[in-house]
Amino acid sequence: MHIVTTHTEADLDGLASILAAVRLFPDAVAAFSGSCDHNVHDFLGSGYLNLKVLSPQEVDREKVTTLTLVDTRIASRINRFSTCLNNPGLTLNIFDHHPDTPSDLHGNFEIIRECGATTTLLTELLHKRGVSLSVEDATTLTLGIYKDTGGLRNRSTTPADLRAAAWLLEQGAQLDVVSHYLSHELNSAQVKILHELLSNARRYTIQNVPVVIATSACDYYVDNCSLVVRRLLEMENLNAIFALISMAGRIHLIARSRTPDINTAEVAADFGGGGHAMAASATISDITLIQAQEKLVRVLHAHIRPAAVAEEMMTSPAITVSPNDTIDTAQRILVRYNITAAPVLSGQETVGIITRQILERASQHHLGGRPVSDYMSSEFATLGINATLGDIQGLIIENRQRIIPILNNGKGLLGIITRTDLLNRLVDNPALSPKKLHGPESNNALEGNLRNLNEIIIGGLSRSMIRLLLDIGELADTLKCRAYAVGGFVRDLLLHSPNFDLDIVVEGDGIEFAHQLSLRTGGRCSIHERFKTAVVLLPPKMSQNLPGTHKDGSFKVDIATARLEYYDSPAAMPTVELSSIKLDLYRRDFTINAMALQLNPARFGELIDFFHSQSDLRKKAIKTLHNLSFVEDPSRIFRAIRFEKRMDFTISPHTRHLIRNAVEMGFFGKTNDTRYATELKIILEEDNPLPALERLGEFDLYCFIWPDLKPYCRIDRHFRHILCMARETISWHSLLFRKEACCRWQVYLLVIMSRSPLPILGSYCDRFSESPKNREFLLTQKELMDSRVNRLRECRDLKNSDIVRILDGIEIEGLLAMRAVTRKSRVLEAISFYIRDLRWVRPLLNGNDLIALGLKPGPGFKKVLDTLTIARLDGLTSTPNDEEELVRRQFLPPLS
Repeated sequence: MHIVTTHTEADLDGLASILAAVRLFPDAVAAFSGSCDHNVHDFLGSGYLNLKVLSPQEVDREKVTTLTLVDTRIASRINRFSTCLNNPGLTLNIFDHHPDTPSDLHGNFEIIRECGATTTLLTELLHKRGVSLSVEDATTLTLGIYKDTGGLRNRSTTPADLRAAAWLLEQGAQLDVVSHYLSHELNSAQVKILHELLSNARRYTIQNVPVVIATSACDYYVDNCSLVVRRLLEMENLNAIFALISMAGRIHLIARSRTPDINTAEVAADFGGGGHAMAASATISDITLIQAQEKLVRVLHAHIRPAAVAEEMMTSPAITVSPNDTIDTAQRILVRYNITAAPVLSGQETVGIITRQILERASQHHLGGRPVSDYMSSEFATLGINATLGDIQGLIIENRQRIIPILNNGKGLLGIITRTDLLNRLVDNPALSPKKLHGPESNNALEGNLRNLNEIIIGGLSRSMIRLLLDIGELADTLKCRAYAVGGFVRDLLLHSPNFDLDIVVEGDGIEFAHQLSLRTGGRCSIHERFKTAVVLLPPKMSQNLPGTHKDGSFKVDIATARLEYYDSPAAMPTVELSSIKLDLYRRDFTINAMALQLNPARFGELIDFFHSQSDLRKKAIKTLHNLSFVEDPSRIFRAIRFEKRMDFTISPHTRHLIRNAVEMGFFGKTNDTRYATELKIILEEDNPLPALERLGEFDLYCFIWPDLKPYCRIDRHFRHILCMARETISWHSLLFRKEACCRWQVYLLVIMSRSPLPILGSYCDRFSESPKNREFLLTQKELMDSRVNRLRECRDLKNSDIVRILDGIEIEGLLAMRAVTRKSRVLEAISFYIRDLRWVRPLLNGNDLIALGLKPGPGFKKVLDTLTIARLDGLTSTPNDEEELVRRQFLPPLS
């Protein structure tokens, strides 16, 4: 038997969820686990819905083989059906929208996500599976959603609830029927309870949070007291109310909260109940109303402890100005760091706040030479490191203070909190944000608002990599700093894509951290003092099970000090200063690369996402973090194009506009540093660089990359053909010779330069400061390519030895480039034959054999071996005996 049930005191969301589950599982039977509220009783009694719902007494619970729970996952809330959990081989399905609790059951199949109603989750599944609904079914499901979301008006309502309701309306849901059963008029019994609650309400202040506890008692049961409590909350404009209503021998706790400092579900759980952060309930027995009230006060004191969030919310160190700085100087500082306000610091004392708007207006009035102290705001409030979210909200929202300096015991400045910090905190509050969808219906790590990635880490990384991340976090704790995995590693973890580049950012001394990591692991450490970065090469014994190890068996970990960068002029190299993880992430190229993964043990696996990067990851959008990104570093344009084509993402319209603007303003001509060539090499190392190269052409970047090639270098038929041939040739080579390394970017660059004279390639290398080694290699290979391919074209009736003589000395990159650009089939066949077979031909005899034949070792040996090689290439010899005969004939004196 397959039973679908919900919690006791079933409400309309529970009933609608049961109906949806029965439509999903046609073999299932609906059952209530206990009583139902008056709304469900009235609705079923109307005869509108044709659904048979069994009572617990009508079910042989020992025969239940599949149990589907909706709108709950707590065993104590399904009454007698909890005994089914002990049935051998039971399959348990769970659909629930309530927050996690320690008492939660775990099913074989489960969809658990915080949204307005459980009915929403099941409606999504019905829609996805193409289940058609009757008008009555659609109306009932709409009723369940509307009831739990207050007609889609409650704070807990999510976009998913609206989408589900919209689809149900398309299925024929009747809103007039819904409105009829959602009437909010109080009856006489409810009005009496409301009056008692008002009369008995007592106000408490617990941990600086105001709370109201109200009580009422009557001899009989009154339905829908939650409506009474909600009406009281609205009438008195309360932040939180806990109502204790004694009816017919039991006490009913009904809790409502409008503040993130009070999680009603946690309070109700201590009484055996449950619910949401903003609404919860419980049924209490075996104690008196006075005892229940005393216990409630104790529980509230235990749970209402506003977290000190200032330390984790603040940006540290803060960018400051001096009261003696001029208006112009302060304006340059705020523009440089792209901030809108800064504290004014005199020695160790915070004496004011200055905003960019004030500075700009002062500058317009020709006051740029005046000191900041003349125009700063000196009336402001500060907070300590233990300030709560309520404290911060009070200053920023009620006092309209733009930034809050965070002080150490009222003195030294530790950091600042901005309006954006507060907004991000409120948006990411678990009471307001939906969690990710669990279970087989969605294994997409990007769905929902992720707070901790431990499940994804365990499922997506090797045991050795997880151990390494844990070791790094433990070392950070030892050194009293914070360590984060950042950038592409985090991005690809969320995308379930392999990424073997581990970048670590340390809030502290990154160089010292790298040194200690190398000592702890027995690895090697390389330091770059200017940029506060280091590379640690882990030894082979620690790297043997890590993916992406080097040829020598080591594994590279890049470590950087959390830093910010500013640019003194467009396209200049950055100036680096120490910073926090937030500002470190802000300096990165795109939002999808601006996430961090906390590694310290206490918060291991927590995702740091200040810039809504997950949203752009879901949308597959490439977006810059600020509008001057390409002005400061134009090489990011190459990166944007590479990410777009590699990951099948799309550069956002605004970012495309910024790219075109940077190209039109000629920022690429400001400097010819190696960043451009480096990015181009990475593009040319892609499996198929052609889409990215075409995109470069769309942005008119060829005139910068290859100005000497105009008008030849464009995406015309020939250019596209030789690039396709280069890709085909590289693939052909890698299949034949898997162990022979080939530098792809050199092959593609030689192919692109194939129609150009040698000086143009030299000009390219000089313009982008190519290393002397690479420059020499490229020029040598191109010179050999140009001369040797002409010799192949000119020769007729080529023997194998002629092919070898012409092509010997050209490296594999040059050979592959020659094969890609060659059009004549005869020459193409010769080059392919050489790469595949002829270059490996050697004589069957060796030096020892020649000595045994009577030849004396010396310079002449090479001539003998070369002769044997030519003879074998041209088919004149095929066995050792043939070669011995040739040696005797040409290199040994005749026998007398």
